[in-house]
Amino acid sequence: MKSEPKTVQTLFRSDAMQRIMAFGALIVLAVGFSLASPYFRTFDNFVGILLATAVNGVLGLGVTFVIITAGIDLSVGTVLTFSAVMTGVFITNMGLPIPLGILGGVLSGALAGWINGVVISRMKIPPFIATLGMLYATKGLSLVISELKPIYFNDTPAFREMAMGSILGKIIPGFEIPNAVLIMFGAAIVAHLILSRTILGRYTFALGSNEEATRLSGVNVAGWKTAVYTLCGLFSGMGGVLMASRLNSAQPALGAGYELDAIAAVVIGGTSLSGGEGSILGTIIGAFIISVLTNGLRILSVPQEWQMVVTGSIVVLAVFLDILRRRR
Repeated sequence: MKSEPKTVQTLFRSDAMQRIMAFGALIVLAVGFSLASPYFRTFDNFVGILLATAVNGVLGLGVTFVIITAGIDLSVGTVLTFSAVMTGVFITNMGLPIPLGILGGVLSGALAGWINGVVISRMKIPPFIATLGMLYATKGLSLVISELKPIYFNDTPAFREMAMGSILGKIIPGFEIPNAVLIMFGAAIVAHLILSRTILGRYTFALGSNEEATRLSGVNVAGWKTAVYTLCGLFSGMGGVLMASRLNSAQPALGAGYELDAIAAVVIGGTSLSGGEGSILGTIIGAFIISVLTNGLRILSVPQEWQMVVTGSIVVLAVFLDILRRRR
């Protein structure tokens, strides 16, 4: 009989409970908006929500690793823009084959993440300051390289098909789910396997739980922390390629604010800002919560400024629940 309260308490304190609560909130939002407006539950709107989640979800995957280490990356939004611009340079300006251009865009993001990791782990610059510097650097480079003009992919229609085409639509007529959504779920599966089945994943949790103890155990903390930020940059690069494919252009002024949505998705999904806890599934749920909330409020004609107020309030509530759970 005495084991039951202990079991309940353990469940409440677990990160699984945080994911359950986030999923429950997602269901409540979806049902509430469906009852409030018939337009919300249409298939086209459902596809729009999935598409809106794709880029933010991919960004959130990389941010999840960073926040689990008790770090932060404020540069993912502008690294996304930088990667999109570099993809445009490689494919449109230099005329490289699309696969090489995509690889170059993704690696551009990984390079920015690697620089973040080196500055943080080797130079001992706080993550907030280091990634803030990278935010401004990549924002400026995007404008300089593109010469303040968008780079279009009009001569390469296959590039747009990468994100906006529909493999499922060809297999199941009428089920036109954009490929960008499948790429997001595929990336989430890979990220989950890295986090749960690899040495990098184990050291990610170890760094967030107790970095000093990890260092005393003989682990190369600087090397593994650099690897985490590099991985985050790689996912940002992937998000940049998806965004460029979706818009059929690389917009050098786009990207500001995406880092806030990505961090919000990770926090809402149950990843603790204190480090040591988090999951890929929770991040994907958090990304869907933001997309559903934004989409539903827009359908109900709620002004955009109030949408931001609601989103910010939910982030604060998610952090408060995490603090409360840890106290108990």
